[in-house]
Amino acid sequence: MKRIYLDNAATTPLDPEVLEAMLPYLKEHFGNPSSIYSYGREARLAVENARKKVASILQANPGEIFFTSGGTESDNMAIFSAVHDLGCRHIITSPIEHHAVLHTVEFLDKKDIVTVSYVKLFSDGHVDLEDLEKQLAGRKERCLVSLMHANNEIGNLLDIYEAGEICKKYNAIFHSDTVQTVGHYKLNLRSKPLHFATASAHKFHGPKGVGMLYINDKIKVNPFIHGGGQERNMRAGTENVSGIVGFAKALELADTHLEKDSAYIRSLKKYMIEQLRAHLPDVQFNGDYEGNSLYTVLNVSFPKTEKSEMILFNLDMEGICASGGSACSSGADVGSHVIRSINNNPNRVPVRFSFSKMNTREEIDVVVQKLKKLI
Repeated sequence: MKRIYLDNAATTPLDPEVLEAMLPYLKEHFGNPSSIYSYGREARLAVENARKKVASILQANPGEIFFTSGGTESDNMAIFSAVHDLGCRHIITSPIEHHAVLHTVEFLDKKDIVTVSYVKLFSDGHVDLEDLEKQLAGRKERCLVSLMHANNEIGNLLDIYEAGEICKKYNAIFHSDTVQTVGHYKLNLRSKPLHFATASAHKFHGPKGVGMLYINDKIKVNPFIHGGGQERNMRAGTENVSGIVGFAKALELADTHLEKDSAYIRSLKKYMIEQLRAHLPDVQFNGDYEGNSLYTVLNVSFPKTEKSEMILFNLDMEGICASGGSACSSGADVGSHVIRSINNNPNRVPVRFSFSKMNTREEIDVVVQKLKKLI
């Protein structure tokens, strides 16, 4: 049975060109970038060339790009740095952030290191920026605002420029989890009033286990991981050279083909909406799915029946991979905190389908037919 993979917001298949770029750094160029002899210098050059390439694509300075193990580490580092190094004593976030942000913020709150408040959401899942301004205006202590650029479950996009301008007005530190948008949108980090932004290579056909943290050069923070002088004294540990090379190559490919790939993926999402409406009359969609939303994500809500309650399991039995929400909870299906926050209807079953350039219309036809049978 040929499997159909529609969970690209969780991870994407590695692009063969990315693997090709990585292989020399897993085989012949295996040196430690901190070593001074030729093997080390080759590895160091690869890391610094990758940094320059990433900075150029994201419109940042190379000195603002730090390589990490992924989006979760980057989010943690940004939040801890804002609190411990930049004097933030209150955090404003939203109830639909990724757990890499929510759990970190909850940990700091429980330890009485910070106080926390959550911005209001509109019924379609968008952040109420007027409420953000109201909250910032009412605080005396320095605040960290952490709001994701695009929600990984419903796809809603935040106007990070507007949010950043509000933060600037009240001297707040602004962190945005841009994991779902780096590699999928043209980002000019220099033009945005952002202090921290994050990325993860495996969301745009790069390898797992490598990410990036953008730290605006107007702020000064201390290392998050100690024990060596790597990443310009900001992150101890021998660099993941092949992963970093893969990150830069995947981002370069994504940027080069962005217009073509995004138009194609957008057409797949539109086609699936049309087909679901045509074949499943009681289907609903979560978030601002046809408006200000990721073109890669479609969150679908089915009526709850004996059949649909087991829908993800049954889709898997049919060789179709989709998810009920975030894939970052060690396989535990505890329901979606995002859907609970915007549309807590116990009579509906949410399923997230997310697309990549490797999907086809034929696959969507198969999925819709299987859904008809299952529901």
